[in-house]
Amino acid sequence: MARPVVGIIGNSYLLNDQYPVHAGGQMNSDAISEVTGCMPLIIPSDPRHVCVEDLLEVCDGFLLTGGRPNVHPEEYGEVETAAHGEFDRPRDAVVLPLVRACVARGQPILGICRGFQEINVAMGGTLYPEIRDLPGRMNHRMPPDGTIEEKFQLRHDVTFTEGGVFHALMGNTVVRTNTLHGQGIKTAGARIVIDGFAEDGTPEAIYVQGAPGFTLAVQWHPEWNAAADPVSSKLFGGFGEAVHNWAAARGAVALKAG
Repeated sequence: MARPVVGIIGNSYLLNDQYPVHAGGQMNSDAISEVTGCMPLIIPSDPRHVCVEDLLEVCDGFLLTGGRPNVHPEEYGEVETAAHGEFDRPRDAVVLPLVRACVARGQPILGICRGFQEINVAMGGTLYPEIRDLPGRMNHRMPPDGTIEEKFQLRHDVTFTEGGVFHALMGNTVVRTNTLHGQGIKTAGARIVIDGFAEDGTPEAIYVQGAPGFTLAVQWHPEWNAAADPVSSKLFGGFGEAVHNWAAARGAVALKAG
């Protein structure tokens, strides 16, 4: 029996500074394959190549990955500044409507870092261009030096709402996470519930209230060491269960129709 398919949102890069590619981090594919038991499929996130309707039919769930480019501030009604950094407008054009469609259908999505921000913006929320510039906030960006292990090391606690969605999933109200982001939530979008905060008050875990399916997102990077880390494995495990259930229900409907 074929595994359920998780579409991994790809990012645009220049290979060797000159060859354009759509790519996704191997750790994302590892997490989907090893922890969720699904088949990872990297999506070229450009409306010239894909449309939301086709993606919804091809994939059973979606992993909204991190990436260096940020959501363009025009998407939440603000003017672009140097502080907003780099952008990927084709990804904006694919992912924001994809989020809204998945929320409406109950199709599972898991947002990571930029994906966390995309879910908030898709639901009408706004973002701060640079968290570390805010009074009382820590620097959440990736350390500039060190090995990949050092860059992804656990750096702060995240505290979840007692009795909330993430508490139920994780089995704890406090977990230790890495942190590799510059932007963050300024105002929460409609139905966005901030269910976890870093020590400095930065939102780190959200879900969409009333969504009929798995619609969770985190600001940290759980794809790192996902199979071995207890926090990451629970998050991807819950996502994987939702994707398998979606695929099974879709298969049952197709069988009945046939």
